[in-house]
Amino acid sequence: MAADDSNNVPWINPVKRKLAAGEAVFGLTLTVASVDVAAHAACMGFDFLWIEMEHSPITLETLRHMVLATRGLPAVPIARVPVNEVWTAKRVLDAGVFGVVFPFTSTPELAAQAVSACRYPPHGTRGSGPVLAKFCWPGGENRYHESADSNILVVAIIEQREGVERIEEIAATPGLDVLFIGTSDLSFSLGLRGGQNHPQLREAIARIVEAAKRHGKYLGAPAWDAAQVAHYREQGFQLFQANTELGLMAMGARQILGDRRPAATAKSGAIY
Repeated sequence: MAADDSNNVPWINPVKRKLAAGEAVFGLTLTVASVDVAAHAACMGFDFLWIEMEHSPITLETLRHMVLATRGLPAVPIARVPVNEVWTAKRVLDAGVFGVVFPFTSTPELAAQAVSACRYPPHGTRGSGPVLAKFCWPGGENRYHESADSNILVVAIIEQREGVERIEEIAATPGLDVLFIGTSDLSFSLGLRGGQNHPQLREAIARIVEAAKRHGKYLGAPAWDAAQVAHYREQGFQLFQANTELGLMAMGARQILGDRRPAATAKSGAIY
């Protein structure tokens, strides 16, 4: 992952590099506060680790340990912060994550705030204090400030009716990399109680897809299996939030136990 000093080749975030090349990228969702799980997950073939801080008990301190535990491993750490606020992004960025996922980004103002939180002045409002991040950044501490702005992945989750209604303005936000559709929360916001097959949800997704393509934004979504990934790929999606580590555990249990598994472990709807 380190930059090649002999050829003076600048380091590029591997997730952003693959997206720019038109490739699909996959992130395992981490909900368990365990550095051991994070380290193992980073070597399973995923492109990134989606460290879940909105829907799990993972704290900032645990996230810092996860970043250190996965330093130099194939999958890079990315964090979903609990809310779209400048201070939440600042703290995970200073801990060394390679991207930030902002939930409930339903206005162009929130989209602009997300981008600004991930950029140093004069391009944004991020404060200069990457005490841990500069040691986790490929190429050494002296490269962090000069390359962070262009390498941090900024992901906005569209998961409310208002976000769909204002999607053209949101998608036009400079510096925003990915429009990620939170299909479960969006379904609830549309009054569908999480249902994933309703025509109204499909229409909302299509509207987001069209806006993303018009404004040159990458598309992301949660995906359970290869069939779902293939379906989304046909629509132009590239970034996928895969199952959780607990979900993988349940899948392994089903393979061994078959019908002996408890009913409570049965597969349900979308991840989030």
